[in-house]
Amino acid sequence: MKRFAALFTRLDQTTRTNLKVAALADYFREAADADRVWTIALLSGRRPKRTVTTTLLRRWAAEQAGIPLWLFEESYPIVGDLAETIALILPPPEAVSDAPLTHWISQIGALASLPEEERRARVLDAWSRLEPTERFVFNKLITGGFRMGVSQKLMTRALSQATGIEESDLAHRLMGDWRPGETSFEALILAPDPSADLSKPYPFYLAYQLDGTPDALGAPGAWFAERKWDGIRGQLVLRGGACFVWSRGEELITDRFPEFAPLADALPAGTVIDGEILAWKEEAPMAFAALQKRLGRKTVPAKLLADAPAILYAYDLLEEGGTDIRALPFAERRARLERLVGNAVRDTDLPLRLSPEVPFADWDALATERARARALAAEGVMLKRRDSPYRDGRRKGDWWKWKVDPLSIDAVLIYAQQGHGRRANLFTDFTFGVWSGNQLVPFTKAYSGLTDAEFRKITAWVRKNTLERYGPVRHVTPHHVFEIGFEGIQKSPRHKSGVALRFPRMLRWRHDKPLQEANSLADLEAILAAYGGKTT
Repeated sequence: MKRFAALFTRLDQTTRTNLKVAALADYFREAADADRVWTIALLSGRRPKRTVTTTLLRRWAAEQAGIPLWLFEESYPIVGDLAETIALILPPPEAVSDAPLTHWISQIGALASLPEEERRARVLDAWSRLEPTERFVFNKLITGGFRMGVSQKLMTRALSQATGIEESDLAHRLMGDWRPGETSFEALILAPDPSADLSKPYPFYLAYQLDGTPDALGAPGAWFAERKWDGIRGQLVLRGGACFVWSRGEELITDRFPEFAPLADALPAGTVIDGEILAWKEEAPMAFAALQKRLGRKTVPAKLLADAPAILYAYDLLEEGGTDIRALPFAERRARLERLVGNAVRDTDLPLRLSPEVPFADWDALATERARARALAAEGVMLKRRDSPYRDGRRKGDWWKWKVDPLSIDAVLIYAQQGHGRRANLFTDFTFGVWSGNQLVPFTKAYSGLTDAEFRKITAWVRKNTLERYGPVRHVTPHHVFEIGFEGIQKSPRHKSGVALRFPRMLRWRHDKPLQEANSLADLEAILAAYGGKTT
C-alpha cells in the first residue's frame, strides 16, 4: 500500500501529463505483479464494490476520533470529501503495515459477508496501521468511489513505456470482461492469448466536438458525413458462433438486447461492428428514454421488448473474417460494411441497419443538414476523414461531432446546495423554477456552466439571501435568472413540473433579465409538444 499511496501522492501533486505518465511508468516497473494488475483495474474503472455504508464509516470515524457525530457532519462539507475527512480526524496510527495494495483490497472484499461488529473491528484495525495517505486510499476503496485523476489513455501510455508494448495493442488487451482477482500481469499484459476471450471488443474511437464551423477542415470532398444518433454507442462482436454486445463503457450488455442474437447466424463469424444501439419502431428512432428503460435490467421482459425494440445502426466495420481491419482507410471499411449489412438485411427483419451517409457539396449544405437533425431525432452530424484509420480513445483531427445548438429556457434560481471537493465551500448545485401563474415551479437541477468567478459571486449572494434551510439545501430569494440549456425533454410524472430535461446545464447568467420575464411552464410544455420524444 505504501508504494501505491506514494504513486497517488505523485499524481495528485502535478497537473502535467508527462509527469503523471512518468510516475505511473515507474510504478509499473517496480510494483509487485498483483498490485500492478489491481492498479490497472482501478484506473480502467474496475473498482471494488462498496462493502461498508458511509453512515457506518462516519459513525466509526467519529467514535475513533473521540468527537461527536454532529461535529464530523459539520466538518465533512467543509473538507468536501468523506474519505479525506475520515483520514484527517483519526488519531495517528499505532503501528506500521507493509502489506501491499492487494492485501488491503482482499480485506475490503471480505467485509461484505461479516456482521457489523466484525466489520467495525477490521476497519478500525486497518485505520490504526495505515498512514494518512494510505488511510485516504483505503477509505476511497472501501466506499467504492476510488478515482485517481488519470485517464485510461494516460495509464495505457505509461504501461507502454514500462513494458515496451505498443499503446494500441495494450488498449485492446485491456478491453473485455477480465477481473483483477482472476488474472495475472503475465496473462493480461505480457503474454495474452488472443483466443482466450472471444467476446473481447476493440477500444472505441471517439470524436472531438467541433466548435464553430467546419470551414477550417479543408476540402469537403475529403470528409464523410452521417447523422449523430442519440442512443448507446456499442460494438457487436460475432465470434465462435456467439453474439456479444458491448457498451462504450466496456460493459457487456448482451442480455439487455436478446433480439441481436440472430445476427450470429446472419453475419460471418469474425465480424465486429461499431454502431449506435437505438430503440426503433416503424423504421424510425424512438426517444432515448425508451431505450433507457432497458439499461438497468439484467433481463428484459417481453412487454419492454415489444414497447422498445432495438436495432444496431452500423457506423464502422472493425473486424472482417477474423481479421482486424482498423488500419484500413475509413472509406474502405465503410464500403465493406455496406456490402456486409446489405447482404445480411436483404429480405430479412434483422435488427441491423446501415447509418446512411449525409451527402453535401459544400460546408453550407452540411450546415443545412445539421439544422435538420433535431427534426430527425438526431443530435447533429458526424464528420469522418475518408482516409482515417480507426484509432482508440479520443483523438483530435480525423473525427468530429458537430452537434446542433441546445434547446434553452430562462429560469429562476430557487434552491442552492454546496458542491464537493475543491468546490466544497461554494454553492454550485442549483434548482431552477419556471412560472406557473404567480408561482415558481421547480423543473430541473444544474451544476455546470459557470466560471469559478461566477460561482464565487453567486455563493456570496446565496449566503446573504437564504430564506430557509433544509439540511444542506438553501431556499433563496427568487431574483436571478439563468439560461438553461438541455439536449432533450420528455414527460415525467415523477417531477412536479411534469417534464424532465436531458443534460441540463447553465448556459449563461442573465443579468439583463428580471425574474418576471423568465419562461413559464407553458413555454416548457410548448417545447415538449414540439420536441417531446425527440432528443438532440
